[in-house]
Amino acid sequence: MLTDVAVVTLGVLAVAAGAAVFVVDSMARATFALLASFLAAAGMLLALDLVYVAVVTALMMTIEMVVMAVFMIMFMMNPAGLMPMTMVHNVRGSVVVGAGVFAVLTTGIWTIDWPERDGRRPADATRQLGETIMGGHMLVMLVVGIALFATIISGTVLATHRGRYDRFGPELDGERPDDPVPGGLPR
Repeated sequence: MLTDVAVVTLGVLAVAAGAAVFVVDSMARATFALLASFLAAAGMLLALDLVYVAVVTALMMTIEMVVMAVFMIMFMMNPAGLMPMTMVHNVRGSVVVGAGVFAVLTTGIWTIDWPERDGRRPADATRQLGETIMGGHMLVMLVVGIALFATIISGTVLATHRGRYDRFGPELDGERPDDPVPGGLPR
């Protein structure tokens, strides 16, 4: 019963956050609404006891959305994608296509006979899922995942030549910020 309530609640949250992507008026807000939707979907997977897939979904989507937010801050002409803008193009066409896809998928969900479970549940469903998806390459994928994460962290560290304490000194006690370019915000 608790699992059903959690899945339904997180499902509603995922749909609401997904809809918010098209309602909010900036790229940064849309990015974090999309992240909330993905995290709610990961929570649903966790409630269904699919721990590995839930963790992978949460980690991948969090890193992806943060990288997207960082690139928005670096490259967008408006401050960090916070300026009002429309997230929807061809409103009528997208509503028609979205409603049509929703109707087809909903019809499929309720009219198709779902398969029944054969046998009993495996002792470790996460391990079985990993072996089914990756086969003998599971260890390689774990190492590649750690290497990719280390590459992202290393690239970020190497790309920022100044740390967070450079402006006011290591003890944050400087009177004026030591910025390489004059201007900026006063303390």
